[in-house]
Amino acid sequence: MAFPQTRMRRLRATAGLRGLFRENEVRASDLILPLFVAEASTDAGPIESLPGVWRLTLAGAVEEARLAAEQGIGAVMLFGIPAEKDEQGSAAWDAEGVVQLAVAAIKSEVPGLIVNTDVCLCEYTTHGHCGVVTADGAVENDATLELLARVAVSHARAGADLVAPSDMMDGRVGSIRAELDAEGFVDTPILAYSAKFASAFYGPFREAAGSAPAFGDRRAYQMDPANGREAVREALLDQEEGADALIVKPALAYGDLIAAVKSAAGIPVVAYNVSGEYAMVKAAAAAGYLDERATVLEILTSLRRAGAVATITYHAKDAARWLAEEN
Repeated sequence: MAFPQTRMRRLRATAGLRGLFRENEVRASDLILPLFVAEASTDAGPIESLPGVWRLTLAGAVEEARLAAEQGIGAVMLFGIPAEKDEQGSAAWDAEGVVQLAVAAIKSEVPGLIVNTDVCLCEYTTHGHCGVVTADGAVENDATLELLARVAVSHARAGADLVAPSDMMDGRVGSIRAELDAEGFVDTPILAYSAKFASAFYGPFREAAGSAPAFGDRRAYQMDPANGREAVREALLDQEEGADALIVKPALAYGDLIAAVKSAAGIPVVAYNVSGEYAMVKAAAAAGYLDERATVLEILTSLRRAGAVATITYHAKDAARWLAEEN
């Protein structure tokens, strides 16, 4: 017995119509490129666990931002690598800090590019945790909020278009929103890492940023990967406190939560396709186990399909080039 073709099957059979009827489309402008900016030139160089990704000097970060803008990439996300660290991470809110200088330089040289900044303390503290640590090694939530607010304001003052708190302290969005407003930055949006999990996929990032905890782990303040309903609650709490957009991190194993958070919150949701996910694809492609281009574009499409309006990805430059070739 012959079965009739579905309408979509007939449409897909015609190459010229295939793209016209696609439900989801990834564009270069949907991509956010992470940049690691090193204060000391001796810290700049290739990152072994992230092939193709570098710790950049200030001049190098400006050049990478320029190239990203020329490719049509929507934004960059800046992570700082300070020359010196201390217990509180005071370099994070220094007006002459590496991220603050990078923001100002990029906004001056590439004014049309959106600049996001990661707001956290882990890259700046000697202990590698995301907040103030007590004598017994616990991270003190409330004492950390004031410091995070200082960081966010310093980034806004330097010219950041959005600030993105990634620490996962309770109440940090409200604290940052209040301080930004008090300092006159009422129009600076907060892109909150709202569903950030204690994941095994962060290893290469910690090498890149020098942010591995010196003791313990981050499970006390990052989320249990088993908890989906909690992720939605955390996102809604951040929204109530003033978050303008929300991040789900990691991405590949969390498409269900991208969709759930998008449905519950109704504001923009961004996926963070993290360092370990990038490294896995790179390693498999280098071994000849898969086609890197096809795999990356499929991943980005799946995140778009799940509800992400944008994706933070180390593959942004490659993906933008591949998308341009397709078009």
